[in-house]
Amino acid sequence: MSAVIVEEGPDKGAIWHFAQPNHEQRALFSGTAWADLSHRGIISITGADRLTWLHALTTQHLEKLTPGQWIDALILDPNGRIEDQLYLVDDGTTTFIHTEAQRVEPLLAYLEKMKFMLRVEVKDERGNYSLLRAPGLPDQFGGPFAIVPQNEVADVIAAFKQSNMQIGTWALEAERVAAGRPRLLMDIDYKTIPNEIGVLNKAVHMNKGCYRGQETVAKVFNLGAPPRRLVLLNLDGSVVTMPNHGDEITLDGKVVGTIGSVARHHELGPIALALIKRTVPVDAVLDSVGVSATQEALV
Repeated sequence: MSAVIVEEGPDKGAIWHFAQPNHEQRALFSGTAWADLSHRGIISITGADRLTWLHALTTQHLEKLTPGQWIDALILDPNGRIEDQLYLVDDGTTTFIHTEAQRVEPLLAYLEKMKFMLRVEVKDERGNYSLLRAPGLPDQFGGPFAIVPQNEVADVIAAFKQSNMQIGTWALEAERVAAGRPRLLMDIDYKTIPNEIGVLNKAVHMNKGCYRGQETVAKVFNLGAPPRRLVLLNLDGSVVTMPNHGDEITLDGKVVGTIGSVARHHELGPIALALIKRTVPVDAVLDSVGVSATQEALV
């Protein structure tokens, strides 16, 4: 089957599917699928201070990160809004980060600015390493992942192909949306705070020291009232059109939120993630561009 390429959005240029998305999703959920995610940005950080430095800069507890353990983290602005979403692994000498390609340059600039006198070196590894989604059952981060040196990618892919099916981002995004995992540039907008998207005690460690934006996270957590909440929408599959990322969500004619990621799941049908006002009743039937949707609360 020939590959269909993603034409727009953060996955532009990646393989969308191979003309059999439902079959690809079944392979993914059986643990017998792999994917080429080389369009993702990869950054390496070396130096003796790398983990304590990242611990201080991010929302995650990273000081004693075990080699080989994947973990996610966020970088917030001073007002507690999410700027970057990171997936990290350390091999004992180097911490590798994969993130949205569009965020590599601003993230590198920020990290370089925050080095001060610490023993850390930051490097853009695009072209030197590739990210692959390795065979295996889906984990909490959308993996298992493999960050592979460029000169080894062909051999690793050949090994994956022996007993596994290559899939595209259609299947991966369907799994992510169904699992309720929000994504930067899709479900996380310029004003999103961690409390709204269900990442407390996950990407946001609630028992660590200070980090930029922590005051907002703690204040909203103690009040228990974030302005919005993340929901999974089950969209009406009987209509031809579907809402797109950024479309308004209404209740009784009033705008209450915005569509994030939209996917077609092989079992659930059309689904989406959305941030809606906290005051919207969970049992309310919502509308987006004429498509009705029921909610499943994720936060």
